[in-house]
Amino acid sequence: METVRNKIVFITGASSGIGLSCARLFAENGAKIIVAARRVDRLEALAKQVKKKYKTNILVIKLDVRKQKEVEKTVRDFPKKWREIDILINNAGLSRGLDKLHEGKIIDWEEMIDTNIKGLLYVSRAVIPLMVKRNSGHVINIGSIAGHEVYPKGNVYCATKHAVEAITKGMRLDLNGTAVKVTTIDPGLVETEFSLVRYRGDNEKAQVVYNGITALTGDDIAEAVLFAATRSKKVVVAEMMVLPLDQASTNFVFRR
Repeated sequence: METVRNKIVFITGASSGIGLSCARLFAENGAKIIVAARRVDRLEALAKQVKKKYKTNILVIKLDVRKQKEVEKTVRDFPKKWREIDILINNAGLSRGLDKLHEGKIIDWEEMIDTNIKGLLYVSRAVIPLMVKRNSGHVINIGSIAGHEVYPKGNVYCATKHAVEAITKGMRLDLNGTAVKVTTIDPGLVETEFSLVRYRGDNEKAQVVYNGITALTGDDIAEAVLFAATRSKKVVVAEMMVLPLDQASTNFVFRR
């Protein structure tokens, strides 16, 4: 078993949900954290909390992963002591709308594709060469059960998570022969801001998603991420699907 103590961990989408939970848990375990998101005020609050509680180093970065030039410049301009990234957690992602394909909103499609696929690619393209150069590192992509099964009205969101699954496998093939690990963690229903974002702030609609079940939390997924990150050097957790007890598949959920 490895430790993440003093390792540099770069987390995208760290202002809420799974990314926020990962930042807290890795800080608790002694890692040095780079947190990136668009909502920098939330990141500053997180940094203040983490520094006080865990006495660890944390770098706050305002970043929109959809903007390739911004991503490239941001990573290039990291202070020297932060450039040796040990673990990249590609967490930034979202869902918009829940419509039949022929009724879907183009703006929703573009936002999901730009964030979930292109954003992951842009950050990976900027960071992985640094890992390859040092022959050390670990890329952990946050996928979804939706990358394995399509559910009604989930068409484009599911397609983006299928893409994450394919990209992750492609990364693993391309990095074979180096010491850089590649993992995907694929959650089922996690009660975060996910549904609130999907329904553009409609809390009533968002809450229906979790009615009658005990969903996972961001902390549950952070624990899975930490587990993958702390295996011995010879072990790669290639893929881990994590579901709440009440969920058997995307379409089969027991509600009380």
